Amino acid sequence: MRTIDDLGDLKGKTVLLRSDLNVPLDDQGSITDDGRVRASVPTIKVLTERGARVVVCAHLGRPKGKPEDKYSLKPVADRLGELLGSPVAFAQDTVGESARSVVDALEDGQVALLENLRFNEGETAKSADDRAEFADQLASLADVFVSDGFGVVHREQASVYDVAERLPQAAGGLVLAEVEVLQQLTKPRRPYAVVLGGAKVSDKLGVIENLLKEADMLLIGGGMAFTFLKAQGYEVGKSLLEQDQVSTVKGYLAEAENHGVDIVLPVDVVAATEFSADADHEVVGVDAIPSDRMGLDIGPESARLFADKIATAKTVFWNGPMGAFEMEPYADGTKVLAQALVEATSAGAVTVVGGGDSAAAVRALGFDEDGFTHISTGGGASLEYLEGKTLPGLAVLED
Repeated sequence: MRTIDDLGDLKGKTVLLRSDLNVPLDDQGSITDDGRVRASVPTIKVLTERGARVVVCAHLGRPKGKPEDKYSLKPVADRLGELLGSPVAFAQDTVGESARSVVDALEDGQVALLENLRFNEGETAKSADDRAEFADQLASLADVFVSDGFGVVHREQASVYDVAERLPQAAGGLVLAEVEVLQQLTKPRRPYAVVLGGAKVSDKLGVIENLLKEADMLLIGGGMAFTFLKAQGYEVGKSLLEQDQVSTVKGYLAEAENHGVDIVLPVDVVAATEFSADADHEVVGVDAIPSDRMGLDIGPESARLFADKIATAKTVFWNGPMGAFEMEPYADGTKVLAQALVEATSAGAVTVVGGGDSAAAVRALGFDEDGFTHISTGGGASLEYLEGKTLPGLAVLED
């Protein structure tokens, strides 16, 4: 892939920079985790220090192709300005009068942010013809394009794919760093442990299938663990269960045994009467989950088991929390796991936190990001890369 260095002298040029600024907001519109905003700053600084006029574009949430106040990027513009130490001009549309006025007013080394790309139907249209008009309008704002939103490179969208076909383009520093780390996971130092959590098995079918050929250990926690436990014959009470995936999971368990992959499941869970921090809860063995309770975290014995496994690994990839970490009674499993990765890093292991909720959990629970080898900004993109899929937003950047 071409780098920013390959774009030559950028002084006085306008750079359209695709970043991933899809941050969580609370009900008041305040950012609750600015990790992706902070991750975008180094590439922006490289460009401004070279005299470029930087036009950042990004999406937030899932608006339906038209403006919605709750998905405005204005709070992100304000936070980005704080991190850069200089104001970020904010365009109140994507390619309309406000955008053109803001871009035209930029001077060398200044930064602007366009409003949410997904306020325009053309951004996420399935048809290339339907994306073309929007991509043309975006491309007309700039001289060159830099792709730095790793969290969206698995999407064939106007600002990710089509614009890169219309302008001289390069990969930003964040995209290059993400790819370099994930390449290490395709040829890992062994033992290679993969920890998967989160809600659904169905969200990770492809990566599980691929990892059964690559990993030495597969540690399963979070809501998805209950489908695995059900496949082993356990009753899971009111826990999250994908009944339609049980037969698929039975196949995974058999395949793991054939490949010599150690699938490690919880041996105890924190079972609550309802999905609430105030609900009555208790630690029970996986063979004794009450019919009227749901598992909301792995239990302490499971957390120790997972930590002991991680301590033997030379490479660890983690995607998905072990429980409902946002609620204090169900955060311990994720805390213990994160601490185990920190200790593995100190012992020389390569540890990668695979974006999304895992990255948010690490920050929310107070861990220093430097305690891990890498914290990815792209959950879905990371998983698809490890599945061996071609990612459109990377393929279009290749020489």
